[in-house]
Amino acid sequence: MSPAGREEAARRAAEELLKPQYEHESLFDLLSRRFNQFLNDLLDAVTGGGPAGGVVASVVILAIIIGVIVLVSWQLRRNARRRSLDTGGLFGARALTADEHRRAAERLAGEGRWGEAVQERLRAIARDLEERALVDGMPGRTADELAAEAGAALPAFAGELAAAARSFDEVTYGGVPGTPDAYAALAGLDERLRHARPAPLPSATSPEALTGALVGAPAGPAAPVGPPGPPPGPPAGPSAGGPA
Repeated sequence: MSPAGREEAARRAAEELLKPQYEHESLFDLLSRRFNQFLNDLLDAVTGGGPAGGVVASVVILAIIIGVIVLVSWQLRRNARRRSLDTGGLFGARALTADEHRRAAERLAGEGRWGEAVQERLRAIARDLEERALVDGMPGRTADELAAEAGAALPAFAGELAAAARSFDEVTYGGVPGTPDAYAALAGLDERLRHARPAPLPSATSPEALTGALVGAPAGPAAPVGPPGPPPGPPAGPSAGGPA
């Protein structure tokens, strides 16, 4: 677009803004109109500004498109993180392995950030149980749901898992500050859970099942219970030596 053309476009835009309907224009409408006008100017430059102007306009348009994509992606990640917190989710938006959560927990504990260290250590426990297929990898899982499912698979740890879930909820949603003792309890639980194995279920052909079947099967007629009764008496009716 030539300088004269730009001046004419600016004059017309100024005259348009002086119209009464723009006195109460909302901020969104104003920004939208300015953006559309900017894009139109760039398109005019691409078509009539020569090779150099076209290259510059193309670069600017590409930068705008990339910026919009980055902004939308950031907003989507932010919304996902917020939804996770609103629903009491255990994990954040980024998926880490159990070892990565453990390293993060140790780093936070070394910095004295005990509340965050408690969170990361419980996440390490949850991810480790998922990796070992002791619990399902359920999206949006809460700490209480983890404790219930893991406690069913590892009954010996059910009480400690429930206490760990309470510690996580207190520092995450209850405003309770984390402590070194709370973190040490979770770290110890994590180490013991890493070596824990679920109790095997007895199969139909296992020695336990066969023994139970033999013990439970009746061996014959049931014996009478209690002391033996008196010997049977003579049959009822007239005696053999009595009168007919």
